[in-house]
Amino acid sequence: MKHLFRSGRVAILLLAALCLLLSVLPVGAATYRQGSRGGEVRTIQTKLKRWGYYTGEVDGVYGARTVEAVKYFQRQNGLPADGVCGTQTLAALGMTSAGDSSSATASRDDDFTLLCRMISAEARGEPYTGQVAVGAVILNRVRHPAFPNTVAGVLFQPGAFSPVSDGQFYRVTITDSARKAAQDALNGWDPTGGAIYFYNPAKSTSQWIFSRPVVLTIGEHVFAK
Repeated sequence: MKHLFRSGRVAILLLAALCLLLSVLPVGAATYRQGSRGGEVRTIQTKLKRWGYYTGEVDGVYGARTVEAVKYFQRQNGLPADGVCGTQTLAALGMTSAGDSSSATASRDDDFTLLCRMISAEARGEPYTGQVAVGAVILNRVRHPAFPNTVAGVLFQPGAFSPVSDGQFYRVTITDSARKAAQDALNGWDPTGGAIYFYNPAKSTSQWIFSRPVVLTIGEHVFAK
């Protein structure tokens, strides 16, 4: 009887220790705000500086200038402008949580989801080949020296895609055809032969985009270099 009592007491103590441990472990993705420091903050600053949102020093210190840069990025990309890098903002920056041992896989998953969302926003109703072509243009930009070198960087470059600017990107329902098109584009299918621009001539007003060499037209989109 004494042995059973002692075993039960040990079990209760172990359970209490486990509950205490769980209470102090971080849940979900990390959050970065004013006062945060370290390598992840440096990455945030580097991305924002590369894309033209941040002009301060890349020092790994989340100060007032970083807060304002994050707010600018959030406003431009349809996110709540609170100056805090939480789950949504980190995803928009193409970042996974710190310490994730599967960060490479997570990054690939993020790229796929971002492509699916943009294809759904920009090419819903377009022929399937045109949906793949939109994904291919985004990936062509990632590889092009004139553009950011990540899918998130390309999509969230200031003024690059109207669905991001007007918030449609975050509200759109991802379609099955967009998922398939994104996978085909990631697998290397490029119906455009290397185009880095696309536009709808019935909606575009930029004279500059009309000056780009046209590669082909698919549905309502013109693809150009």
